Formats: sequence, C-alpha cells, structure tokens
Amino acid sequence: MLKSGVALPLFALPAGAARALGTALPASARPFPLSAVRLRPSDYAHAVEVNRAYLLRLDADRLLHNFRAFAGLPTKGKIYGGWESDTIAGHTLGHYLSGLALTHAQIGCTDCATRAAYIVDELTACQTANGDGYVAGFTRKRKDGTIVDGKEIFPEIMRGDIRSAGFDLNGCWVPYYNWHKLYTGLFDVIDHIGPSDKAMAIATGLGGYIEKVFAALNDDQVQVMLACEHGGLNESFAELYARTKDPRWLKLAERIYHKKVLDPLTARQDELANIHANTQVPKLIGLARLYEITDRPDYQTAARFFWERVTKHHSYVIGGNADREYFAGPDTIAQHITEQTCEHCNTYNMLKLTRHLFAWAPDGSLFDFYERAHLNHVMAQQEPVNGGFTYMTPLMSGAKREYSALDGEEFWCCVGTGMESHAKHGESIFWEGGDTLFVNLYIPADATWAARGATLTLDTAYPFEGLSTLTMTKLARGGRFPVALRVPGWAKTAELFVNGKPVEAARAGGYAIVERKWKAGDAVSIRLPLDLRLEATPGDAQTVAVVRGPMVMAADLGRADGDWDKPDPAMVGGDLLARFTPIAPGAAQYQTAGLIRPGDLTFVPFYRQYDRRSAVYFKRFTDGQWVAEEAAFNVEQARRKDIAARSVDVMHLGEMQPERDHALTSEISYPVTYRGHTGRDARTGGFFEFTMKVRPGPLILQATYWGDEGKRTFDIMVDNQRVATQTLDRSRPGSFYDVDYPLPEPLTRGKSQIKVRFVPHDKNTAGPVFGVRLFTAKPAVAA
Repeated sequence: MLKSGVALPLFALPAGAARALGTALPASARPFPLSAVRLRPSDYAHAVEVNRAYLLRLDADRLLHNFRAFAGLPTKGKIYGGWESDTIAGHTLGHYLSGLALTHAQIGCTDCATRAAYIVDELTACQTANGDGYVAGFTRKRKDGTIVDGKEIFPEIMRGDIRSAGFDLNGCWVPYYNWHKLYTGLFDVIDHIGPSDKAMAIATGLGGYIEKVFAALNDDQVQVMLACEHGGLNESFAELYARTKDPRWLKLAERIYHKKVLDPLTARQDELANIHANTQVPKLIGLARLYEITDRPDYQTAARFFWERVTKHHSYVIGGNADREYFAGPDTIAQHITEQTCEHCNTYNMLKLTRHLFAWAPDGSLFDFYERAHLNHVMAQQEPVNGGFTYMTPLMSGAKREYSALDGEEFWCCVGTGMESHAKHGESIFWEGGDTLFVNLYIPADATWAARGATLTLDTAYPFEGLSTLTMTKLARGGRFPVALRVPGWAKTAELFVNGKPVEAARAGGYAIVERKWKAGDAVSIRLPLDLRLEATPGDAQTVAVVRGPMVMAADLGRADGDWDKPDPAMVGGDLLARFTPIAPGAAQYQTAGLIRPGDLTFVPFYRQYDRRSAVYFKRFTDGQWVAEEAAFNVEQARRKDIAARSVDVMHLGEMQPERDHALTSEISYPVTYRGHTGRDARTGGFFEFTMKVRPGPLILQATYWGDEGKRTFDIMVDNQRVATQTLDRSRPGSFYDVDYPLPEPLTRGKSQIKVRFVPHDKNTAGPVFGVRLFTAKPAVAA
C-alpha cells in the first residue's frame, strides 16, 4: 500500500525543471521486443487468448487453396467463402502469417510457429511450381464473368493496357495490396519466430516478378496503376532493401509513390476529404520507413503532417476515422456519426504510423492518441467470447456491432487486421532510448529488459483505477537511470511515488521522469485522476462525448438482439457532469439523473459493449433550445405521416425480404447501410430494377439520397422509359433528402404495376438509393 502524502502536481513544476534534474528525453527510442513482454491477467490478455483460439480454428490449407491451384498443384482444402472466394482472394493468408508469428512472440505459442512454418513451405512449393517468382491467390473477373487466375492481368499491364480504378485493376481487386499483406506476413515470421531462408527467398523471388511489371512502364503509367489501392507496397520494398541492401529494392520502393495523394501531404496540404481513408495510411507508413532508410526530410514531413491532420481533425472520440471508409472534410465529425464509422484497418495502420513517429522523437502526445485508439477502438473490435471481428465500429446511437462469422466464411480486410491487432497487445507498453526506460501504456505485464538484465512487473487495474506500479523485480545491472512514465494530456495532475513515498518528478515531453539509483525490488508508482469530462467533436462544440481518463463512455441502450427505435438521446441542462452518479466505480459505471432526454441512462465503458447497443455522441441543449428542437421534430413527423397516408407502395432497398417481394433483379449492384438507412447502388455497367404497385391518377415516384455523395449521374427508368436523369453532387451535406419525380399519367394508366430501373452513366454509380416510394399527388388547390 502507498503511504499517505501529497505529491507536487506535475503541471506546477517550474519551467526547465527537467533540465535542472538532468532528465531530458532521449532523441529516439525503440520498443521492447514483443517476445520480451508477457501480459498479466486483463482484458488485453483475454483478447490474445481468444484470438489464438480463433487462429488455430482456421485451416491453413483452405487459405492456401488458390495459391496451389494457380501454381498447378493439387489443392488440399476447399476454398473459404466470403472475400476468399472473391477477386480479393488470398489477402487473408498474409494477415494469418502475421497473426501466427505475433501470437508466438506474445505468448510463446509453438502451435502457431509450426503452422507458420508449414505455410512458408507451401508457398515455397507454389513459387517453385510457377517458375518465375510469382506466387499469389487473387483472381480476375473477365468481362464475360468468368473467374480466372489473377496473373492474367500483368501481361496486359506490361503492354500498357492499364484499367485502374479505386479497387479494381484490369478486373482484379487490389492485387498489390494483397501482396503487401503477404510481404508483411513473411517479414513477421522472420522477426518473431526466427530467421527463414525460405521466407526471404519467397520475398526476393516475388520482388523480381513485380519489378519486371514496373520496369515495363513509364512514370505516367505507374501513376495510372497506383490509382488502384496498393496498400503499403512501398513499405514492402523498403523493408526488403533494409534486409538485403540490394539497391534495386530501394529504387522500386521509391517508385511506388502515389503523387496525387502524397505530393499535397509533403506540401502540408490537407486534401483528404472524399478519398478512401485506409488506402492512404499504408502509403504514409511506407514513406515513414523510407525516411528511416534514406533520411529524406520530405518523407518525414508527409508522414508527420498526415498523422497530425488525421488524429486532430479527422478522428472520432474512440480514435478511429472515416465514414463509409472515406475521409470527410476536416472538423466535420459531428456530421458523420453513423453505423459506418471507424473501419478497424484504419486504426490498425494509424497505430503503426504512430510507432514510427515516436521512435524518431519520443513525445507522450503520440501515445495519448495510441492509447485512446487502442483501448476504445481496437479493443472494441473483437467479439471477446469466440473471436469474431467488426469491420466498422459504429458510433450512431442505437447501432450494434456486426461481427464476422465464427466459421470464418467472410474474411473482410478487418478480419485480417483483427488477427494481428489482438495478437500483440503487449507490443508498445515498454520502450527504451539511451538509458531511459519508457512506460507508454498502463497495461498489466511482465517484461525482460535486456539492457539492464532486468525483470519488470507493471501492476495496474487502469483504466478502471488510477494507480499503476512498476517494480524492478530483478535488476542485474542497477545504477542511476531515468524512468519516464507517461502523463496523458488530459490528466490535470499526477502523483508519483517511489517505494510508497511521494517524490518530485521532472516533466518533459508528456512524461514524469524519475531519475535515481535503482536497485532490485524498487517500485515507482503513478496515480492519474480518472474524472469524467465532456469532449466536444472537432468543429462542433454542441456535440459531445463522455470520457473517463482514456476511456470513452457509452450510454447503454439495451441488448444488441433487441430493437432501438427511439429518438437519439440528448443532454439537456446546465452543469451536465454534476448529474452523473457512480454506481459501480470499480467497473466505471454511472447513472444520470435529470440529464438525458427522453430518459436517463446508465453509462459504461464503450469497448465492453460488444453485445449491447450504445450511444456515444450527444447533442447538448439548454432547456430553451430543447423546446425548439422538439417542435422541429414534430413538424418533420407530420410531413412523413402525410406522405405515408398517400403512399401506394414502398420499396426498402437493401433489405432481403422487400427486395424479394418486389422481384428485384440487378447486376454489379450492392446493398448498403448508412446512418440507419438501408439502400442499394449500381456500379458502371450494372443496374437494379424492381416492380412497384400503381393505382389510377397522378403519381409521384420519390427516391431518397444522402446529401454528401460525390458527383455521379444516373437514369431512372419506368417500364424502359426514362423519367429522369439524376446527378448527386454533395448538394445537401449532412442530411438525407427526397427527390420527387412526377410520373406521366399515360405511363401508369391501365396498369397494376410498373418496373423501376436505376442505371448509372458510364464511369458513374447509380445511388446509393435509400428507399423508393410511390404515392398519389395532392389534389390541385383551386385558385
């Protein structure tokens, strides 16, 4: 137990105290090896074990199906479903290799190491059978719909026939992204299990094949090709160069530079709005790795600027970013609180980028973000019983988390990154720089510090309790050195103790630094305040979230398998925090009184709401503002009731039963869900069509759209006659809106039903359309 005493608040230390005590931070830092850290019991340790069980349930031979088939070898397992049966097939294997290797390092799982070695052997056999360095599992969809080996696209590309879109390259989805995952898996095997000549041979052999493709293209053609998502392929070749010192790989890495995205960032310009978010983050990780190799300052500038803009102007309170996978304008988070927020891959990659920046120059604010995103987004991404993963982590009030199937038949990109994220929760707790020991995350763990021949124990119940204690359980090479304990930016005070006694500590760069002569058995403790506070969204002070220390709180709205059809809860009144009362402090649970409209709620940690519906963001109103808000709501409800009373037929697009009931047919068309609305779109060359009932008299066809859609144009046909051409162009940001299309009476006269078809113009998308309604026109009012 700590002895009573009052410690000097860190923020009250005089300027220059760190220098006066001789404890300035080192210029750079490096993390402890993952294998040197063992997690003690906690939610994090539980997540690793659940993930290990998930990994070992998967069948490596099924993930290898296409690799063997395309190499002309007999397959050993049936291909998995979901994305593994689509043109992005094969991407999971790289993630799987990483997950196995990281799990082996984190907990010493020999089964994982054995399985990883088996996969490397199989990939070696596939590459040998191909004979030219090629090895892959992705497919190509030809124009006639036939699915073939994705290798077919590369001779076309080398001839200059490059058909590149955001995710499609000559009929194959994201092949270079796919290879980036494989490279990362191979390097993780080497780094976390042990040296592997076979893994390196696969990497260099495949590099030779990719190099030939790029060598056939001029610089303009490369830029056309890079318009298709290519992951962090620049990082892959930077890493291959770092391991082989062969300059051909560095040349290729620097050629994989997407000017359209990276040039503005190098010039410190935020042009992120309306571009796919996770497509970009790996490019910046690649630039970060290239900066470490080349020392080119423009690479560093772009990586730092991107991190600053995303974390401070494009991120939600849980640390995630993007809505429907895309960045919006800076400081517009309040307009994008939906069930399609926070793709896990984005945060997985942002944490990687954060580690690079911290290694260059230790700064506690970097880990303020890291902790926020790791605790509140990554930990929320795993279903903690059986190990499924979310794609999006929704922040819209009443939304529930959708997890990947337990039988492994979906394999979204976020399933792959989830396999990795939950294998390595100990990777960033401890860092060292010079003779300084950093504690960056307060996660219970034991660690081996090789430089000092030390065994460390970090004991804590944080973030549920504020006290964390680091004990030098063993210290073979004791002596004087600094221990830097991160003091989060939100902490107004922090108390420091050594062996239970209060001590002064210097501050530098977001750390409390205790420098003394340490010996085995010494313990240093930090106590952080865990008071509730409100955080406003960037750009909108009236939209707030509740945070306790680093932990985002959520109002519990009931079981996920129930329904939520009530208005979004709002906060009304003056001193809002005064209306929270703790009901289970050890579990961070609170009850409100007279605060929430329409009724008070219990607040709990957001990340633990895996099987519950939540509210995270709240509009705040004074009592007078709330009266006006209710009145506007009632006007809108009256409008909707009037249209409902005149409705002839309603089509709920994107919902299975209504689409069957209305005989929907489609090509290159996909269901979507956004902000509680289901819908459907159609891509270039596709359409969707359905029947609707009609009745005599003037009728109006009404379609619902989202006001922030990028520019796209499409036709609306009724019984093969065009009734309208619609262009969406972000004309009504932040809201859904209806467009009415009066139908000529001859078009419906004498009919009981019509066929409605949405057809995109070339290189456009039709919709998404969030519902279609047919209703009678209001009778004309006599003059």
